[in-house]
Amino acid sequence: MNLSRRFNYIVLGAVLLIGFFIVNLAAASKANADEESINEKYGLPIVVYGEALSSAQKDQVRDLLKVKDVEKVTEITVTGQDLVTYIKGDHHSNMYSSAKITRTDAGEGLVINQVTPENVTEVTDEMYANALLTAGVQDAVVDVASPVKVSGHSALVGIYKAYDEGEGAELNREHTEVANEELSLATELAKKEGLDKDKVSELLTEIKKEIAEINPASKEEVEQIIDDKLTALDIQLNPQDRQLLIDLFEKMRSLDINFDNVKSQLDSLSKDIQQRIEDTIGDKNFIQTVSDFFTKLIDSIRGIFS
Repeated sequence: MNLSRRFNYIVLGAVLLIGFFIVNLAAASKANADEESINEKYGLPIVVYGEALSSAQKDQVRDLLKVKDVEKVTEITVTGQDLVTYIKGDHHSNMYSSAKITRTDAGEGLVINQVTPENVTEVTDEMYANALLTAGVQDAVVDVASPVKVSGHSALVGIYKAYDEGEGAELNREHTEVANEELSLATELAKKEGLDKDKVSELLTEIKKEIAEINPASKEEVEQIIDDKLTALDIQLNPQDRQLLIDLFEKMRSLDINFDNVKSQLDSLSKDIQQRIEDTIGDKNFIQTVSDFFTKLIDSIRGIFS
């Protein structure tokens, strides 16, 4: 082998060796970046599993919630008895919904991530956010998952229990109960003809923003705020549903739930809802345009053969 060829092989070997080290260094760097970091200020993230989950389903939920190392989270189980404790529910209920709660610094807001939206059939991100803000949950990332189809109501109970398990973060029980009433009313209203989940979430959010602005001193003022928002959003409710809405927010007023503390989060939530509504309207307009096109096309073909 001549000297020139030997030199080329040496250079090629050196390049391959350097490439090998670069690839391994990048892999090690990525592994370190993916590794869960422990927040020493707020402690470990809390993962709450529904009691009805099988062992296999529990492992599935761990994977969905990206729990890579159980030593770096606090794991607890939510039971039917917890349902009674936190929202006066039925202790015979099967609990499947699970959640991971990671507390964040003040001002970072409340972020809801439905990891399995296809399995949560009634509750939207905004409905969760509204109810949790009412309960007193602020500045946290909340991931919700279920391996089976559920309405989504019971996930709130797990989140409440997680806050009780965390140091210095216990929630007011009266507030959690009224938050659950809010979620139940929201999902019921969303089933009414002419309403949808986004419109209901927008209504609740706008009422809270106005309450934070005005700080009503009487039930009559609460009633006026609700009527004004129903008119502004062009929402028609029957007298019974309107009264349920008034009773709910009057209860919040009597409990002195201060929405002024979360006004910035309500503003952010309002923008998210508006974007969802605009996106939905855009999708509907596109579908209608396509539908109109094919209708005209079919009519034209019929005209040719008539």
